[in-house]
Amino acid sequence: MRFDNSRESDNVEDRRGSGGGGLPVGGRGIGIGTIVLALVAMYFGVDPSVVLNQAAQAPAPVSRPAGPPANDAESKFVRHVLAETEDTWKQLFQAGGRQYVEPTLVLFSGATRTACGVGQAAMGPFYCPADQKVYIDLSFYQELKSRFHAPGDFAQAYVIAHEVGHHVQNLLGISAKVQAARERAGEREANALSVRLELQADCLAGVWAKNADQARGILEAGDVDEALRAATAIGDDTLQKQAQGYAVPDSFTHGSAEQRVRWFRRGMESGQLTACNTFQAKGL
Repeated sequence: MRFDNSRESDNVEDRRGSGGGGLPVGGRGIGIGTIVLALVAMYFGVDPSVVLNQAAQAPAPVSRPAGPPANDAESKFVRHVLAETEDTWKQLFQAGGRQYVEPTLVLFSGATRTACGVGQAAMGPFYCPADQKVYIDLSFYQELKSRFHAPGDFAQAYVIAHEVGHHVQNLLGISAKVQAARERAGEREANALSVRLELQADCLAGVWAKNADQARGILEAGDVDEALRAATAIGDDTLQKQAQGYAVPDSFTHGSAEQRVRWFRRGMESGQLTACNTFQAKGL
């Protein structure tokens, strides 16, 4: 990725080393998932929001107030990527007659309090609609490289863009409608709705990449392939086959590797928000 013409976002809160703490519990969160979260989902059909709410019951230490992000290479990268999402979505929202409210991205280590409960590194990066914040333990990037075999800076950017996609869904009222529908549905139908929500976030990540590259030329050769490898690595079927040797489609909450790649590509190729209506698509 190239950040020659990119600023750094001010909307980053650094809680690394603070020992947790923060906001009161309540509400629900949406996560991209890691091996641990995927294991929970595949065996028990648990959505990341449920995991967060359960974690909210666990005690968390009181921490010192978070300070500004450090100037290390990882946090600078995060600030650049977040700024790119801010500039792109602000422009797209304005074109649609809406105002984009920028989310905050929280860097933490191990565990931290959120308005969706206690977030933990094992959950992977996630978005909490209740406080409009994206939470990332940067150790996930090492996991993405070593365990998921999906290295590269654009693979890391895709993770942030996916969670920001959930923020876009929240601002547009999509998340609330889906959550209400999930609460009325049975387990299989609720999982299917979660899959459509997650695939739409993948598509929105592609929309961001397309528009950011057109505006500021952020992509280099091989970047898109990095994102596609990441999308493949965290597909529900990939994770389930790694863990138990077979996949159970009815338990999927994020979509198969093929679906995640397809919807990211669709957003990347079109660059249009209208291309990401997974809820009206007959086939995913």
